[in-house]
Amino acid sequence: MKRKVVGWKALVVALVITATEFGACSSNAAGLLIADGGLGGVLEIVEHDVKVTINNGIAVTKVTQVFKNTEKRQVEALYTFPVPKGASVANFSMWINGKEMIGEVLEKKRAREIYNSYKVKKRDPGLLEQMDYKTFEMRIFPIAAGAEQKVEITYYQEMDFDHDWINYVYPLATTAKANVDSQTHGKFAITFEIKSEVPIKQVESSSHADDFIIVGHSDSYYQASLETTGGELNRDVVLACEMMRPKSGMDLITSKESGEDGYFCMTVTAGEDLGKLDTGMDYVFLIDISGSMGNDRKLAMSKNSVASFIKSLSRDDRFDVMTFNIKPNAHFGSLQNATAENIVAAVDFMSSQKARGGTVLDPAMSVAYKYADPDRTLNVVILSDGMTEQRERKILLNRIKARPRNARVFCIGVGNNVNRPLLQQMAKDSGGIAEFISRGSNFARMADAFRRKLIHPAATDLDVRFEGIKVYDVEPKILPNLYYGAPIRVYGRYKGNGKTKVKLNADIQGVALTMNQTFNFPATNDDNPEVERMWAWKRIDSLLKMADRNGSRDSVTAQVVSLGEMYSIVTEYTSFLVLENDNEYKRWKIKRLNQRRIKRDRNAQKQLRDSLDEARRMASSDIGPQEARDVESVQQVANNVPATQQQQVRQTQQTSQPHKSSHRRRRNLSPGTGPVGLIFLGAVAWMNRKKKQIRG
Repeated sequence: MKRKVVGWKALVVALVITATEFGACSSNAAGLLIADGGLGGVLEIVEHDVKVTINNGIAVTKVTQVFKNTEKRQVEALYTFPVPKGASVANFSMWINGKEMIGEVLEKKRAREIYNSYKVKKRDPGLLEQMDYKTFEMRIFPIAAGAEQKVEITYYQEMDFDHDWINYVYPLATTAKANVDSQTHGKFAITFEIKSEVPIKQVESSSHADDFIIVGHSDSYYQASLETTGGELNRDVVLACEMMRPKSGMDLITSKESGEDGYFCMTVTAGEDLGKLDTGMDYVFLIDISGSMGNDRKLAMSKNSVASFIKSLSRDDRFDVMTFNIKPNAHFGSLQNATAENIVAAVDFMSSQKARGGTVLDPAMSVAYKYADPDRTLNVVILSDGMTEQRERKILLNRIKARPRNARVFCIGVGNNVNRPLLQQMAKDSGGIAEFISRGSNFARMADAFRRKLIHPAATDLDVRFEGIKVYDVEPKILPNLYYGAPIRVYGRYKGNGKTKVKLNADIQGVALTMNQTFNFPATNDDNPEVERMWAWKRIDSLLKMADRNGSRDSVTAQVVSLGEMYSIVTEYTSFLVLENDNEYKRWKIKRLNQRRIKRDRNAQKQLRDSLDEARRMASSDIGPQEARDVESVQQVANNVPATQQQQVRQTQQTSQPHKSSHRRRRNLSPGTGPVGLIFLGAVAWMNRKKKQIRG
């Protein structure tokens, strides 16, 4: 393979992707440069480094890749990069002439005009454009023989909660090009720093269990690390973190610059106090067996997931399994009790299925609705990549509206190349939820957690009120149903600062549920700047979905562009543009808004790393020989003592010899050193005693 491109003369990189549809794009190995344009050849991965910081449920992923053209001729390269669901690209940088150049987000048409102006002058360009709802590509030309290129992409995303488990997926198993080498010839490393106000119970990897080193420094801070040289980059990295929240509740994080309105993210969690339903339910599993499900073992994942799910059903539950491509095929043809015999029969039926044909989901949903029993809840569970024809989208959404009164639709997206927006909207419109599985997922745990959501009553008709400071532009405007083990997040803006009472009302099968909690909305907070981008991303997503329901985006396009430029978010109406140097940005009168935002983000991330480093140091302070630990403690105290006191300590060290004047001097210093100084003097005396013992 071949990747990276140094010697970049490229002046422009335009980046166009869909903010609301950040599915894993059609690429391999989480970002590859593939020689294209008829010139052939592939670029070699020199280094692939991933750093993930998960701060109270919001992950910041920074991907740095170095590529090299090993051929003896220049090539044109095609760069494709997958970003997980629910993620917002926050930065795109390239190293040009040894210096990092941070991109800026512009309106798409203007970005293209600037790009074309360089191309006309035959000044080597780079262009990244949206290909479809899930794919973006960047073209680089020329890449000189033997040249290297360093690129960095940062994206933010909410973590999926599944019954107190946070699931993080770094997509690697995404292939759209045949015969593409996924081997890294240098280092592949991925590290995690996980911080949480809700205590962490455990961290594990279902995809690379034997490759990760996982360390818990405290119940609020964990680390995980994987590193290899010359490894395959064709398997998703999956990391799961179990939290400990036994009861329902709310948590809040904020971000606010001085003199500006603030941002907040409030997480609402349904705990075990919601109780369980004591009646059986009905399930119809719709399994997509179209040709697209044959890629990346998606059909095999579906079979494993459904098998795990039906094995977790109780004897009071009833079910049927139905496959579909261009027509549905029900196995039993009626609801059957979840007996051992019926479960085995269903698993055997699924094992015999092969992926072929097109995808038409609507007939299968029509058949599934026929199973509705007015006295029981019907759960229609769809397992698919959502690769249905575009014209069927409106039909499916109308079919959701026409569902039986007691039916809910749940969508499980399979693999990385998946139509996430369609599956999410179908589930949301029916009061259900959408989840996504990867090849490295723990199917048994996910199936068990998914079923627990269904056997606990969902809280509906959620309404949240803020009593105190002014809160506005809350997203989502209409809160979804709250399921057991599946928290929802509420984003918004606020004016002023101070204590604010938050009251949430909901309905659980006719019984009122009320949560009351008081939070402090601070005057300034620089710890969580990622909340600002996540709010803007949610705002853009909400605007576009509202426009799609109304049939036209004309009324929201200007607002989407404005939000994209202000918060550096790429959409199908905005692009990332990277220029060769600062003077080029000035020439085009492009404000360096993203450069300023990235600086603030990196400062916050550094402060977080520093605090985590201190937590890690404290966790290891009792390891090693006692004498060395005592000396280390002295030095650590020294690092926290004011300079004037350190000078006094140095004077004490110089004069603390076994004669009377030294004792007088030490007594005279003691009152002025304070408690920390006294600790130091005791430590110094201990060290002097040890020296004398050694000499003796």
